Amino acid sequence: MILFVSITSCTQQTPTKEHDTDRILAYEVNPKKDQLHFYWKNEQGEIYGNAKNLKEQLQTKQQELIFCMNGGMYKKDQSPQGLYIENGVTLTPLDTKETGYGNFYLQPNGVFYITEENNPILCTTKTFRGTKNIKYATQSGPMLVIDGKLHKKLTKGSKNLHIRNGVGILPNGNLLFAMSKEKINFYDFATFFQENGCKNALYLDGFVSRTYLPEKNYEQVDGNFGVIFGAIKNKPN
Repeated sequence: MILFVSITSCTQQTPTKEHDTDRILAYEVNPKKDQLHFYWKNEQGEIYGNAKNLKEQLQTKQQELIFCMNGGMYKKDQSPQGLYIENGVTLTPLDTKETGYGNFYLQPNGVFYITEENNPILCTTKTFRGTKNIKYATQSGPMLVIDGKLHKKLTKGSKNLHIRNGVGILPNGNLLFAMSKEKINFYDFATFFQENGCKNALYLDGFVSRTYLPEKNYEQVDGNFGVIFGAIKNKPN
């Protein structure tokens, strides 16, 4: 499932540290200075689905898309798998099942959410408490890093290789979005977040993952996703 997060800012974006490696593309977001939005459907109830559609519709509002990435797993009808909250409204409920098919159910899975005060939080599904004061939320799995430690079920040297993307919270409170540039296993991908100091990080999705980031010459605009993370800026009048 995929989710686009939009980030708007009235001022120039604060310079952030480069986290890219030869294998991983990364983008740091300051949730206090950048305004995050999660996208799923437009005002007509149509699913955005990919960066191209989101970009075109934002242009009609004089907004420029500067970053977006799929933000979680989705069902065949492109509805979010598990919890999804947009603008304070719960559109799909929390999935508390502990067994099921796919990476989503590799326990513990988790929830990534943004409060009304723009505080980002990543926690396991079991420790998630309620939906009050939450502006945006998405559920996915597995967790990659939990309280500074790698998920116990991730295997070093695993041959389970895919393109992967995820999100973590840096020591400075900023968000670290990342997608592998090549096929990678869970262990190595999770280690990237741990080495960057993320106490908690969440896997978002696999081979379907796409990133739109023109400033780094990454412009993947195809796909047919669910929800989307994106970053925008207002165009001058």
